[in-house]
Amino acid sequence: MDRRQFSLGSAAAVLSSTLPGRNALADNPSQPFTLNYAPHFGMFTHSAGEDLLDQLRFAADQGFRAWEDNPMKDRSAEQQTAIAKEMERLGIQMGVISALKGVWKAVNFAGDDQDVRAQILKTMRGIVDVARRVNATYLTIVPGLADPKLPHEYQMANCIDLLQRCCDVVEPHGLVMVLEPLNRKTNHPGVLLHRSPQAYLICKAVARPSCKILFDIYHQQITEGNLIPNIDRCWDEIAYFQCGDNPGRREPGTGEINYRNVFAFLHRRGFGGVVGMEHKNAGQGLAGEMAVIQAYRSIDPAPNVSR
Repeated sequence: MDRRQFSLGSAAAVLSSTLPGRNALADNPSQPFTLNYAPHFGMFTHSAGEDLLDQLRFAADQGFRAWEDNPMKDRSAEQQTAIAKEMERLGIQMGVISALKGVWKAVNFAGDDQDVRAQILKTMRGIVDVARRVNATYLTIVPGLADPKLPHEYQMANCIDLLQRCCDVVEPHGLVMVLEPLNRKTNHPGVLLHRSPQAYLICKAVARPSCKILFDIYHQQITEGNLIPNIDRCWDEIAYFQCGDNPGRREPGTGEINYRNVFAFLHRRGFGGVVGMEHKNAGQGLAGEMAVIQAYRSIDPAPNVSR
């Protein structure tokens, strides 16, 4: 028995012993999830080991059909190519990669500084080759911090203008920027974009198919709640979801969000895109990783539910 077979067998044993009566994973580990949940590297290291390709293989064995990797642009071209090749072989879709990793922690989209705005465009041009290499479509965009020197309306106009210029960079390559509102209350004080209606307004103003919304359910629960009505209102501009429970930003079922109902709503609306698992594991070690998988099994919509 090789290492990976042993890991899968151990995982099933832990699941059976820690979750009595709920052994669907042990019985049928390859059954695909109804929604395209996307784990990330490091989420299943105790089950699959440190090797990134082994982690992809383990996730595919558990029924995951998508993946996301915010730091993809920091990996070597050789590693990016190897990841993309293995994902293609496994039938795993690439979710978001971060276009502006680290850059967004300053005033840029909101401000008037032309050198800063030119640097954003340069960074966007640089992410195109990475996205094409790893078969990514969606690029996470956080439009930086608010500019306290400018009235809000000028900041929004600046943001919309720069996004339109970014669209000119990515749209010819079939790439889609997804704007992510972040919460100001717990994690990211000072960000420009923090509410879903604000993101909706920006996308309508940019009016390009390459500029859509990344609706992070964790962030929007903290910022505004009223999740299903807000998702419904923004539906035509949402291209991507991410999730994590609140408080704690751990897997669904560890906090206050009724993910069973939220995911059922996405399924009824016919969402066929990616739901990124942008959260930490609540538990430690192998048992904690199995608890994450079982959490998603327990709330995944039934595939035969009417849409």
